[in-house]
Amino acid sequence: MARVADVVSETARAKSLLLDPPDWAGHLAGQHVDVRLTADDGYQAQRSYSIASAPEDEHLQLTIERIEDGEVSPYLTDDLHPGDELELRGPIGGYFVWRESLGGPVLLVAGGSGVVPLRAILRHHRAAKSDIPVRLVYSARTQADLLYREELESFDTVITLTREEWSGHTGRVGRDLLEEAAWPLADHPLVYVCGPTGFVEGVADALVAIGHAANRIRTERFGPA
Repeated sequence: MARVADVVSETARAKSLLLDPPDWAGHLAGQHVDVRLTADDGYQAQRSYSIASAPEDEHLQLTIERIEDGEVSPYLTDDLHPGDELELRGPIGGYFVWRESLGGPVLLVAGGSGVVPLRAILRHHRAAKSDIPVRLVYSARTQADLLYREELESFDTVITLTREEWSGHTGRVGRDLLEEAAWPLADHPLVYVCGPTGFVEGVADALVAIGHAANRIRTERFGPA
């Protein structure tokens, strides 16, 4: 069980949980945990959530986007308070992680809440004082939907909005934006793509079409439970 140290509002639909799991052995940037809820009648529901914090951070952080008809996210975003406890399993995953020994340059491509594990990678990169180039391409619907906006703007970040006109990029992440934002092919960049299934497949296909090596593209996708 992990104690909730704080609950932070990120957007109108998303909150971050700062957790203190006992005897936490640490995690790698890009891993996730399983959260399990148990009702009074014994019914259980479990969901996987990416870790938003770097291994070096004081608290384990999960950022949860509320799904209106969800079984788990409404409780986590609306009913959980500091001092409450949460059942966790993890950390989980060894493929979608970045450590400095993997090299780069690194291109991170996020769709919506897919930015969560990529933010952990950015934070770890900074904490490690790595000189490996890293850049984030982040797609969201509107400015109000952007997670960690102020923090991410302190990194090398390219933002595009799909449902709002603004002074920056607009439209989906496609070949043109990737050709503009990606590191040169000659540098053999390592790419991490996270978001809804359709987004991830579209971005991965576009990267391969541009000439990126498929074995240098790591993907993580999510969808309805």
